[in-house]
Amino acid sequence: MPPHQWIEFRAVMSRAPILAALLPVALIAAGCGGAGDDADVVAGKQLFVKKCGSCHVLQRAGTKGTTGPNLDEAFQRAEKDGFGESAIRGVIKKQIEYPNRSKEHGGIMPAKLVEGQDADNVATYVASVVAQPGKDTGLLASAVPSAAGKEAVAKNGALTIDADPGGQLLFTASKASAPAGKITINFANTSGVPHNIAIAGKGKTPITPNGKDSFTATYAAGTYTYICEVPGHAQAGMKGTLTVK
Repeated sequence: MPPHQWIEFRAVMSRAPILAALLPVALIAAGCGGAGDDADVVAGKQLFVKKCGSCHVLQRAGTKGTTGPNLDEAFQRAEKDGFGESAIRGVIKKQIEYPNRSKEHGGIMPAKLVEGQDADNVATYVASVVAQPGKDTGLLASAVPSAAGKEAVAKNGALTIDADPGGQLLFTASKASAPAGKITINFANTSGVPHNIAIAGKGKTPITPNGKDSFTATYAAGTYTYICEVPGHAQAGMKGTLTVK
């Protein structure tokens, strides 16, 4: 990055506290680019949703994480001030390598959550859509199929309601139905993100990033809410309604 552009970039950082906190100045100074040219943005979106979406909001990716910075808000000023994708991509790549671990910004992101080409794919996708209105189009629009809207129907006294395997904060069914009586809730999580399923007063499965479990209870006719108990996940959309008749 040319010296004059670096000075302007630091000025943007100083006016945007969230963005400034994403990366120590010394690391930004090390470079603002990144490969980018050979990046696969479809794979980048898929990896972002799976690895990062449970923590970060990114409107174009449809993610609603609550434990890390809202990326659209963080980069909004940089976008308005005309900093290009290359500069933003470099910031994102450095944050992947050297996360800000302060408590006020989540403090839980592991270093090098993705590496090599995967990191470039993620950084390039995010830089291309962050703080941008509208929706992804073309191949990006179908890169991460949504689990929302599906209904699970009990069979032989059992319901299967899994965590979205793509990493979205959703169950594979947002609605479920079953006859009154004894019902077993079968749950599987293959996303790599910690999840469980719980129904108040009826039971729950252990929170785990990968695995299967179930619980059984007797249900009278009525409406019940199932949620993921990981903080922030239900609020972000990982919940559903079980109707028992």
